[in-house]
Amino acid sequence: MRRHIFESEHELFRDNVRRFMLREVAPHVDDWRAQGCCDRAVFRKAGDQGLLLMWADEQYGGAGVADFRYEQIIYEEAIRHGDIGLYLSLHSRIVGPYLERFGNAEQKARFLPGCISGETILGVAMTEPGAGSDLAGMRSRAIDKGDHWLLNGAKTYISNGINGDLFVVAARTDPDARYGIGLFLVERGMPGFERGRRLHKMGMDAQDTAELFFHDVKIPKANQLGDPVKGFAYLAQGLAEERLLSACQSMAHAQVAFDLTLEFVKERRAFGKPIGALQHTRFRMAELWASLNALQTWVDTLVMRHNDGELDAETAAAAKLLTSELEGRVTDECVQLHGGAGYMDEYRISRMFRDARVSRIYAGTSEIMKEIIGRGLGLDERKMQ
Repeated sequence: MRRHIFESEHELFRDNVRRFMLREVAPHVDDWRAQGCCDRAVFRKAGDQGLLLMWADEQYGGAGVADFRYEQIIYEEAIRHGDIGLYLSLHSRIVGPYLERFGNAEQKARFLPGCISGETILGVAMTEPGAGSDLAGMRSRAIDKGDHWLLNGAKTYISNGINGDLFVVAARTDPDARYGIGLFLVERGMPGFERGRRLHKMGMDAQDTAELFFHDVKIPKANQLGDPVKGFAYLAQGLAEERLLSACQSMAHAQVAFDLTLEFVKERRAFGKPIGALQHTRFRMAELWASLNALQTWVDTLVMRHNDGELDAETAAAAKLLTSELEGRVTDECVQLHGGAGYMDEYRISRMFRDARVSRIYAGTSEIMKEIIGRGLGLDERKMQ
């Protein structure tokens, strides 16, 4: 279905991104998935093409373009012609904005140019072994030592954990306040900062995920990000956009799975005819097509609402919930329609099925999304008593 939110300049940009993915990403996907991470060089190449932190001010080397549609296009083309594990958007639209929103002039001048060029790869470290969705339960601690902070703790499931050069790390700064959390910029090579093992996952094989450890890491006050007790509120500010990113990813991934399967059922023959000619197959594909188009139209509408600064937390949670659930249903149906071939990793749909499973977990589980939506409806026990 024709999508009406994109203008001519977006389509030109899409052509450029598509060529980049076909040239610099597609030939390496099998190797990246086998080794468990993308090559660092792809970030530099993406930076050379102006694909990183496009919103950043021109004085730092950015394009000064905040239009979210460009990021949406990068996601769609990366998934269609590259790999879902190429986390350029984590770098550009999840972590990078912390520097823009809460960094001071010196921090922006020091870090943004490298992030824009791809020389500095970004990550964010929030999740801990005992604190996932409940961020207020984190145990990592930063103690004020006057001219520096002393950071101790451990983080897990950290995307870009192996390749990352600069991490926004959340740690408790006020032990007596549940939400007394600060954000700190931890750089590669700081004494006491160690990476653990690269974690082996069900899917997302090309995306490096790791444990991070902090043993008496001295964080200079110059690497403190904003107010040292307002980190929880800072983290919350970016959640709506992060969940919209997740929705865009889920829709792009589901659409590619559908397209691959549509081609397959037209060519695969059984009982003397293409399996796409069987009524069961037609009905299944028709249902998936209708659901994909309906939800894509809504997500595109939310992208424009976000551009206007009008995307609220509850709506973003609803988008994340519905798209991730649809992605799971589409990839599962598509494996079934591939039959035995769908279970073989030589067929892309097998890998896509595994890759899709995490979408209902990260950036807030489906259950957390339902809680956010329900509370937004006024269904909060504290307010109803």
